[in-house]
Amino acid sequence: MGLEDEIRELEEEIASTPYNKSTEAHIGRLKSKLAEKKEKLEKQQSSSGGGPGYAVEKTGDATVALVGFPSVGKSTLLNALTNADSETGSYEFTTLDVNPGMLQYRGANIQLLDVPGLIEGAASGRGDGQEVLSVVRTADLIIFMLSVFEIDQYERLQEELYRNGIRPDQEPPRVSIRKKAKDGISVNASVDLDLDEGTITSILREHGYANADVTISEQVDLDRLIDGIRDNRVYLPSTVVVNKADLIEPDYLETVNENLREHDIDPDDAIFISAEQEKGLDTLRERIWAELGLIRVYMDKPGRGVDYEEPLILFSGATVEDACEKLGGEFDERFRFARVSGPSAKHDEQQVGLDHELADEDELRILTTN
Repeated sequence: MGLEDEIRELEEEIASTPYNKSTEAHIGRLKSKLAEKKEKLEKQQSSSGGGPGYAVEKTGDATVALVGFPSVGKSTLLNALTNADSETGSYEFTTLDVNPGMLQYRGANIQLLDVPGLIEGAASGRGDGQEVLSVVRTADLIIFMLSVFEIDQYERLQEELYRNGIRPDQEPPRVSIRKKAKDGISVNASVDLDLDEGTITSILREHGYANADVTISEQVDLDRLIDGIRDNRVYLPSTVVVNKADLIEPDYLETVNENLREHDIDPDDAIFISAEQEKGLDTLRERIWAELGLIRVYMDKPGRGVDYEEPLILFSGATVEDACEKLGGEFDERFRFARVSGPSAKHDEQQVGLDHELADEDELRILTTN
């Protein structure tokens, strides 16, 4: 029996087993085996080659993946937002390779990736799905692109990403594991867990832990526990874009909004656009910036003053040390101190060290040894 068949059998057994306290540990072990076999299958597929693949070099200040089923308008949107020239068409599977483009916004270079349209079963390898999903894993933000007439695609897209270990809009579970030499498995929880200790222990053993101290600091179900045990999950922010909004008749708008609510999408949070007519794109650019959490730092360059034209782009929470690393050269080795003016400073020209956290539109001067 091949791995695909074993995965299918495990999924069927999980789906057909009633969930209750008496079956909880059994289902947990099945889900652990399923996670192991999926990872094994992914490694086999990635090492087997068999084509050019979809490897795309990350460039720019951040990367955004446009995710959607065939013919929702990803290529048209990419062309409208960037300098790319992605082939467009009204038929399915126009995009057969990953097409990158560069969105220039507020001084940032944001790489957009138009990945081939996902189809159901992508996580199992259908339609080059594994390669497509591996590209999504490297992004900093996911844009779910939906047709206004096919909002239900959102749930199917979420499922395909979930099956490939991608967790949009989630934080990693607060589960830590420390291996030890003896004394078995010890479970310590700071909350009153719904999972019993026997279930947790059996799942850990299924993942190869015989002796370990496990600390759980939040309420977790079986899936979140397994996510906390495995180190190959990717946690990314996402936003929803509804395309072809120009085709919505006034009396159909409430139907669209209700469809969004049925999938736990607040209509006020979704971005309605028409990629073809280039409507709603300013709002989308602003949302991309906000979701990525980018900040601009204006460098005070010796003898030239503050450069407001080409800011240094960093992620929110970045420190002076992060700025030095992105600037490259020998800033880390020769760093003496920095001076900061702007939102993060207590006063103009505040002297700070490498651990100072920067804010949007700070002015930064780095002083180095000769």
